[in-house]
Amino acid sequence: MSSDTNAPQRISLPVKGMHCASCVARVEKALRRVEGVEDVAVNLATEKAAVTAAAGTDPGRLVDAVAGAGFEVPSETATLAIEGMHCASCVNRVDKALADLPGVLEASVNLAAETATVRYVGGAVGRRDMEQAVARAGYVVAPQAETPPTAEDEEAKSRRKVALARRRAVTAWAFTLPIIVWMILEMVFGIVWPSEEVFHLGMIVLAAPVLAWAGWATYSSGLRALVGGRANMDSLIVLGSGVAFLTGPASLVADVANYAGVAAMIMAFHLTGRSIEQSAKGRASAAIRKLMHLEARSARVLRDGREQEVPIDQVAPGDVMVVRPGEKIPTDGRVVEGDSAVDESMATGESMPVAKTAGDDVIGATINQDGLLKVEATRVGRDTFLAQVVRMVEQAQSTKVPIQALADRITGVFVPVIIAVALATLAAWLIVPGVMRPLVEAGSFLPWVLADLGVATLAVTSMVAVFVIACPCALGLATPTALMVSSGIGAEHGILIRSGEAVQTLKDVRVIVFDKTGTLTQGAPQVTDVVCAAGWSERDLLAAAAAAERGSEHALARAIVARAEAAGAAAGEPRGFEAVRGRGIRATVGGRSVLVGTRELMAEGGVDVGPLAERMGALEHEAKTAMLVAVDGAPAGVIAVADTMKADSADAIKALHALGLKTAMLTGDNARTAEAIAGQAGIDHVVAGVLPDGKTAEIRRLQAEHGRVAFVGDGINDAPALTAADVGIAIGTGTDIAIEAADVTLVRGELSGVVEAVNLSRATFRTIQQNLFWAFFYNVVMIPLAVIGWMHPVLAEIAMATSSITVVGNANRLRRVDIRPPYRRRS
Repeated sequence: MSSDTNAPQRISLPVKGMHCASCVARVEKALRRVEGVEDVAVNLATEKAAVTAAAGTDPGRLVDAVAGAGFEVPSETATLAIEGMHCASCVNRVDKALADLPGVLEASVNLAAETATVRYVGGAVGRRDMEQAVARAGYVVAPQAETPPTAEDEEAKSRRKVALARRRAVTAWAFTLPIIVWMILEMVFGIVWPSEEVFHLGMIVLAAPVLAWAGWATYSSGLRALVGGRANMDSLIVLGSGVAFLTGPASLVADVANYAGVAAMIMAFHLTGRSIEQSAKGRASAAIRKLMHLEARSARVLRDGREQEVPIDQVAPGDVMVVRPGEKIPTDGRVVEGDSAVDESMATGESMPVAKTAGDDVIGATINQDGLLKVEATRVGRDTFLAQVVRMVEQAQSTKVPIQALADRITGVFVPVIIAVALATLAAWLIVPGVMRPLVEAGSFLPWVLADLGVATLAVTSMVAVFVIACPCALGLATPTALMVSSGIGAEHGILIRSGEAVQTLKDVRVIVFDKTGTLTQGAPQVTDVVCAAGWSERDLLAAAAAAERGSEHALARAIVARAEAAGAAAGEPRGFEAVRGRGIRATVGGRSVLVGTRELMAEGGVDVGPLAERMGALEHEAKTAMLVAVDGAPAGVIAVADTMKADSADAIKALHALGLKTAMLTGDNARTAEAIAGQAGIDHVVAGVLPDGKTAEIRRLQAEHGRVAFVGDGINDAPALTAADVGIAIGTGTDIAIEAADVTLVRGELSGVVEAVNLSRATFRTIQQNLFWAFFYNVVMIPLAVIGWMHPVLAEIAMATSSITVVGNANRLRRVDIRPPYRRRS
């Protein structure tokens, strides 16, 4: 047996980034340096490294060695559905069992979602290894479905869990209520009916099915954990109710009070708490099901010139889908024909419909409102925007908040410590009753404290109370339930938060840094001012300028043409078009010579721009690009173009200031333009003319001066700054945004999303703090009261169940928080 244990292990590592024999040699050399490695063979063609190493060699060290040599070992992620977890102690055991597997880089177990997310090195460990590790820890991994579960599947599964928990509770109460009535007759009226022997036997007979039938799952889990040396929350209930039940038979032969009926009440209240908790957890996890419900089930596609309705999983990129008014757009695509307004509220949280025409991108599962659209599918299945959102919400729900680390350390030893405290309580009552009895007598003002009971009875009841009052459940549910609710709220508002760490970090941010172009501004130039010379109307001026600019591909030219079309100014086709580098353009329109450009261009053409000089200077002072227009050698007017600020930028900056945050803007643009935009927006600090590397250095400086910094950019061109900031926030619109690019992704291209993200972060963290405080406070206060005999076992169980329900209920209160900035709220 020992020879098998000590046999060398063979690990296959995928290696990315190798291009030549020199790369192979570097990887081999790096791996051979790792202690325990006996042999290495790196294959350039398959991009794999076969490593033979001593038993117990950590693949994580091999991964680090490859990374140190300048290459990458790609990791894979698996999500396991774990059955049988009931408390934080269960979470810790599953977490440790998975994390200890060679090849596992990171494991995160979520009690509320009943899942484990594992990041591992493919080839070093597999799903079967994980399932076996979970089984050794005393839990079960649900079989992997061949196809991803639908919203209906998830909802049915949730309903089954709630129904099962309710059925167990109802069964328990069916036997416990007669016990309570019988006990009231004896305790209140002194009637032991029909006789004392029958009464005691009746308690035992009625309590037995409550424990053995309704409570079978609890006993099975608790006893299995005890036998395996991994006591959990169920173990405490088993010990408490089991000891209480055994007093029943004992009372028939010894002078001990019969607490068999109390054992049934403990289990009935425990199962009732589980039932309520299961319902609340179902509400907390509704976010994922709600998102999955949005997905279209079928699509109408054009095949061989005819419409065919096909299941959504049969739609392929390139298929043209027909979407009628009121229907969901089946998957992400681009409009190839038609005009309509599309309700994108499910993705952006914005209720106003968005106009769509040929060439515009659309998001799958959004609603086409009032026109027929033909849409070419661009992304399907797991690549769609909605699928990415679901994955990101699931990822956020499976992560942990740094503040939870303390709770995890405590719950790792919680159950063994409670068992020790309970046994110490029994021993104290039996060994030093003279010390313990005055303590219980001090609580005689409480109606359920019976200080005149015998020492043996007080010892047993106190021990049982300690077993059942301790509650690691509340500790285990404190963080994940809050994250589940908040990630769902975020998704509904177009805010996708990658991890629990981002939630905690964002609430601590002191400075929010913005990129200018596309973040504070629209990201594309627009005509802002049209100044007409004498004898010219705005319409005629735009028509002349747009006709001349039609031959240009410059962004400023496109802005002028777009403004002319919006104003209904008919623009002809130019002749003799000439682009004068750095100065403007010349063209002939309708037989007339047209110049559009700088003062220098006008001077070359002999145009006197004196009457327009003052107005042009004022526009330039506002950081706008002012272009002179001349027709047949005479000035016709000035057209100013600028990348204008987004409508809500100034309001959002003001709202951030009201939250106590400082703001800054980093841009590669010139100082005058940057200062003008910053002035309009109300930005505190401006740095202009910076390259991407300069942005990173400036973020480091702000971190040193102010503390935590968030950076808001487009998620594509600002990757270095997003990475350097404590929290990277990617902002964009619809399908063009890189969801995987940052810690927080804002689907709606408005800065109000930044304010909402900060508000959501603060509200979520506040709820987590409240939950953890309640969970710790409850255990710290209640356990000592149980030790000294002030807590009746039944009341202890009620208090324990209430603590878990309170934590989950408090998390669900997050739904009532209005995270919108004041200027977006409606009275």
